Amino acid sequence: MAEVITVSALNNYVKMLLDANDRLFDIALRGEIANFVQNARSGHCYFSLRDEASSVKAVMFRADARRLAFRPEEGMRVVVRCRATLYERDGAFQLYVNGMFPDGIGAAQLALEQLKAKLEQEGLFAPEHKKPLPTFPKCIGVVTSKTGAALQDIRNVLTRRWPSVQLLLCPVTVQGFEAAQQVADAIRKLDQCKEVDEIIVARGGGSREDLWVFNAEVIARAAYRCKKPLISAIGHEIDYTILDFVADRRAPTPSAAAELAVPDREEQKRILLDLQQNIRKNMQNRLDLCYNGLEQYNFVLEQGPARQSWQKKHDLLQRVKDEFRQKMQTQQNDAELQLQHAAALAGSLNPYKVLARGYAMVTTANGAILDAEGLQPEKTIYVRSVSHRAKCRVEAVEEINENTQKF
Repeated sequence: MAEVITVSALNNYVKMLLDANDRLFDIALRGEIANFVQNARSGHCYFSLRDEASSVKAVMFRADARRLAFRPEEGMRVVVRCRATLYERDGAFQLYVNGMFPDGIGAAQLALEQLKAKLEQEGLFAPEHKKPLPTFPKCIGVVTSKTGAALQDIRNVLTRRWPSVQLLLCPVTVQGFEAAQQVADAIRKLDQCKEVDEIIVARGGGSREDLWVFNAEVIARAAYRCKKPLISAIGHEIDYTILDFVADRRAPTPSAAAELAVPDREEQKRILLDLQQNIRKNMQNRLDLCYNGLEQYNFVLEQGPARQSWQKKHDLLQRVKDEFRQKMQTQQNDAELQLQHAAALAGSLNPYKVLARGYAMVTTANGAILDAEGLQPEKTIYVRSVSHRAKCRVEAVEEINENTQKF
């Protein structure tokens, strides 16, 4: 005869079997929403996920529901990330959902429009909230993939236009379930860094689905709360995301974002040369005016009966004229010297000139500068000088008792 057990024992046993199955612990499921209800008091969401032949009950708790970038509606096709188990009390097989994303262009566009309307109503797109970009930034924070083409494009433009600027990379995943939270965390991290003057959030081109992560509400709110000026550079010129509306400036490409972020040194050089020429012209014009005035007075003195009595005044004016010319020449020399010093200072800020003086820097295999936190025993590193690169292996990492800057 079979052993007699309680209903609770049966439900508990079945739940243990389901929870022990790793394949049911983290699954992605596609289906259509049915019977969606959000409890006004608890904030939990209850619904069914169905396809053409079957349905399954699901619950999404308040903490996860708050991260939704859209409002789920009846009949909407979605992809959920969930855990499948048994609700012991009722003996009901159900899903515990921790992430939900629209599936299909129609549903995705609906979700996007809903979120845009919500954020616009809250003032996240308001023009008066936009912050101006710094004229001469010293350090730029970049949020992007460390292996993507966007990072290399930004580096190339910055090196060409304003090589003295420092680049601080906060690497993230730019697509997938974890990407939105990573991007939001990276924005907050760079915003708290005192050295950073402005931030670029960038991703290279891709399909609409590839860029969809940058429509996430968590990224939009992180960008809105960011106190540093933020440039959005997602995809190509025709691509728009919600981050573009929240950011202080929108660039059509990562390369264009780098051009917005820094001035052009050649243009600045032309501006300095124009200023120098204007100074010279103004000084020459003033000299000509003074000289013409002196000539007029000299003519009057020569023609008038009081020539001898004004001779002393004439000599005094001549001395003033000579002193003025001398001061003008001194000021001109000082201006040229300041310009030379400024040019020398700009050249000294070139990081590769520092390497030329005998210094070296530690990098990864792809050339990214490696900070102290990246030094680990048994790790392969590269020591870069001005003309050579040495491949090394770290034997040990020892802490030096000095004040060092750490990010």
